[in-house]
Amino acid sequence: MKILVVGESCQDKFVYGIVERLAPESPVPVFEAVRSTATDGMAMNVKKNVEALGVKCDIWTNSNWENVVKARYIDDRTNHMFIRVDENDKTISNIGLSEEKLGKLHSYNAIIISDYNKGFLSIEDIEKIGSAHPLVLLDSKKPLGPWCKDINYIKINGFEYERSKKAVEENNKDKLVVTLGNRGCLYNGITYPVKEVEVKDVAGAGDTFISAMAVGLLQNQNIAEVLTFANECATVVVQKRGTSTV
Repeated sequence: MKILVVGESCQDKFVYGIVERLAPESPVPVFEAVRSTATDGMAMNVKKNVEALGVKCDIWTNSNWENVVKARYIDDRTNHMFIRVDENDKTISNIGLSEEKLGKLHSYNAIIISDYNKGFLSIEDIEKIGSAHPLVLLDSKKPLGPWCKDINYIKINGFEYERSKKAVEENNKDKLVVTLGNRGCLYNGITYPVKEVEVKDVAGAGDTFISAMAVGLLQNQNIAEVLTFANECATVVVQKRGTSTV
């Protein structure tokens, strides 16, 4: 089996430090960096999670992804995040989806579209991919609409669901998976719960969830078991600091 991930990627940077005083010139915390980590983020994190689950994976992503940085500044003792600083996410170019590229989709068992709405994929691009392959999963930051009609499964969080509620109910209700954080996920009116754990970081948990969904669908067509599996995988990564793989 082989899966293709299509979408924007970045470097996820986590700077851990301590804060013991406020700045004298302004009432803001003085952050003293202690250590930092960097991992492949966004669509690259989806790819890494698919591979961690034992399935081969290719990716179509922005060529400048290593220069696109999400830097989070976090208290090392409490895990409280003070600020996130994004760099170069306005420099991502469109994929340039040709007919030749679309023709290559059939060499994959499933397609995961990891659309962070940074310019790599247009609505038309996603619509073309959806109509060109029999198993496409979408995780998009775009407001949903009729352009999703050929997508098999759409993963969004509760906030994204409320924003797209009308379009969802009109066009996509039977294919929608809504992640609910510590309450699990919702599909076709049924909530699939997760066990209660200590959450250290939710960064990348959605990437893990959709990766597990795709792998699960290739191995087991029972959607209830697939969603339970995806919940379990996401539960593993939220217990780790930073962007992690299952």
